[in-house]
Amino acid sequence: MKNILKYLLSLYCFLGMSCTKVVQVDLDTAAPKLVIDASIDWLKGTTGSEQKIKLSTTTGYYSPTFPTVSGADIVITNSENTVFRFTENPGTGEYICTNFHPVIGETYALKVTLNGETYTATETCLAVPDIENNITQDNNGGFGGKEVEISYYYQDNGDEVNYYLHRILSPVSVFPDYKAQDDEKSQGNLMQEYFSDKDLKAGDTINIRLYGISRRYYDYFRKLLVASGAQSGPFQTTPGAVRGNIINQTHFENFAYGYFRLSQVALKEYTIK
Repeated sequence: MKNILKYLLSLYCFLGMSCTKVVQVDLDTAAPKLVIDASIDWLKGTTGSEQKIKLSTTTGYYSPTFPTVSGADIVITNSENTVFRFTENPGTGEYICTNFHPVIGETYALKVTLNGETYTATETCLAVPDIENNITQDNNGGFGGKEVEISYYYQDNGDEVNYYLHRILSPVSVFPDYKAQDDEKSQGNLMQEYFSDKDLKAGDTINIRLYGISRRYYDYFRKLLVASGAQSGPFQTTPGAVRGNIINQTHFENFAYGYFRLSQVALKEYTIK
């Protein structure tokens, strides 16, 4: 919705109307809803023992911050009923666990208790291949052939159906670039991904993260990109709220936004030449 409003305001200026001062449109603000950011990331080469879950609420369009939520009881349990407790860093809405034990293929259950209501979700921890070392650079890349472009590679597992999330952060991007991808047309192959920007220059470091994700999260994230306007086009659906896999067991209709995900993560950095 934010992107749509920005687009309309930009179009208004383009048509010759006065835009000499900021215009704030009166918008209806819905009652705040709980947001549970329960992304468990196991970086390759680490134990994955320290994990964080964030609680916040939705807020008005013009609000510069998201209100944090304190006072919740949060645990994750594995199939052997081992309990991993997340304790809040007081007043931050960030709940920390220092003894988490991630295992590929293990199924975990999330339970969040807050204000007399219980929210739950289940998910499986999924593996991810390494990012190959042979990252290549093309100074005449991109759609117009005028951007600095890098290509990186990773080997898909041909014995199973896989889904991936790409996250790329560069010095010329305010926010990371994300892409959800499946292996439908590349089963068992060496897969290739690109990133380009006209403002990249020698010495800039690109941070690449590759996540193993479930089919459910793949579908959820693609809907999230459309809803945010990140994949805007003439045939895209109208942006709106996207619900994840977290269920309110006390009052079903009072759902929480967010998703419970467990991913192994491959990390690679590349410095532009």
